[in-house]
Amino acid sequence: MEKPVVELRSISKHFGEGSTRVDALRDVSLDVYPGTVVGLRGPSGSGKSTLLNVIGCILEPNSGSMKLNGDLVYDGKWLRRDLRRLRLDKIGFIFQSHNLLPFLNAWENIAVAHILAGAGAAEARRRAEELLAYLGVDRRKNAMPGQLSGGEAQRIAIARALANNPRIILADEPTAALDSQRAGAVMDLLRKVAEERRSAVIVVTHDEKIFNRFDYIYSLRDGVLENPVGLAA
Repeated sequence: MEKPVVELRSISKHFGEGSTRVDALRDVSLDVYPGTVVGLRGPSGSGKSTLLNVIGCILEPNSGSMKLNGDLVYDGKWLRRDLRRLRLDKIGFIFQSHNLLPFLNAWENIAVAHILAGAGAAEARRRAEELLAYLGVDRRKNAMPGQLSGGEAQRIAIARALANNPRIILADEPTAALDSQRAGAVMDLLRKVAEERRSAVIVVTHDEKIFNRFDYIYSLRDGVLENPVGLAA
């Protein structure tokens, strides 16, 4: 059996102390395996974004342990000094607002992520064009962000997230601004990435129209992760 790409054990995170303390995550344990698309749902303030930011090595937990792609990265403290490098190597981020740089065209928005990881300009362009073709938007490679539809812009954002071949894809409300058809297309692409690249995809969402696209969907309530519901046939 394949090992989990994301492995959390008893992760807790709080903000503040004493009477102002808020427990955002309470003893969260989670395994996400290669080729799996997982959803996180729950009311505002339930801890969804906090959990995504912990997995993304943006927020430091207060306790517990975390392995990413088999590498123990947190065990009561960060075990890696260069968290920026860790994120570049292991994690791709996708957001509700695609956050494309408005002064770069489509392929340049993808290439810049590869350049930040140390690739040369020619290799970065080759990788960008490869990903544009993979996601079916190569004809839009020279378009500026303002010329793209919402669905096209989100595909470019997915391509950017894949630039450095991460095993973990974290998406925060990636379909919230899209209609049902485009939302379904984005989730189909994330499924394609998970299955073909053996990645773990974790999606925070309130979007009920995509709930049937997940292998499992977890609910967070007051920082507690409830048992998952299996959805995919």
